[in-house]
Amino acid sequence: MTPYKQFEEYNVEVQEDVRDCYKSIIGGLGEDVNREGIVKTPERAAKAMMYLTSGYDVDASEILRGAMFKEDYNEMVIVKNIELYSLCEHHLLPFFGKAHIAYIPNGHIVGLSKLPRVVDVFSRRLQVQERLTHDILECINTTLKPQGVAVVIEASHMCMMMRGVQKQNSTTTTSGFRGQFEHNETRNEFLKLIGSDLN
Repeated sequence: MTPYKQFEEYNVEVQEDVRDCYKSIIGGLGEDVNREGIVKTPERAAKAMMYLTSGYDVDASEILRGAMFKEDYNEMVIVKNIELYSLCEHHLLPFFGKAHIAYIPNGHIVGLSKLPRVVDVFSRRLQVQERLTHDILECINTTLKPQGVAVVIEASHMCMMMRGVQKQNSTTTTSGFRGQFEHNETRNEFLKLIGSDLN
């Protein structure tokens, strides 16, 4: 696993293979791959796809472990409205939305920016929203070992909007809870605090 990076740097051989695949697909669809507006599209698409799936090479737990600090604080910590963009593994079309994360420390807190980075790591893989929610939840729970953790994701799926049922206004909400958040009182407090941000 590589450390978290904010710039594009990919395996050249893999990038060339993906580029060639895109060129074949575009040609197979009947487009002229040598046309001015298309000739560089396979390379651009390859770089875009490798960026959008770059989370496979990153260890999300390492991101958290690199910014854990001993602290006696034991109340709820919430980071809301974390933007996320991912690719549906069924159609390779985007889904996008926001994540809300809360945890109750158990001797350690984590740098707040690391929670959005964990979302990025798991989003930049071929995903389904249900597994994305679970991946984020379990990573935080097993790494921080907090008293509790909660994750809610709301997203719009282009595979439902551009094709298929073509429902442009639909959103999907998934959630996961561990520890103290499995108790109704704590869970309801979290949901109330993020309630104004839910659709």
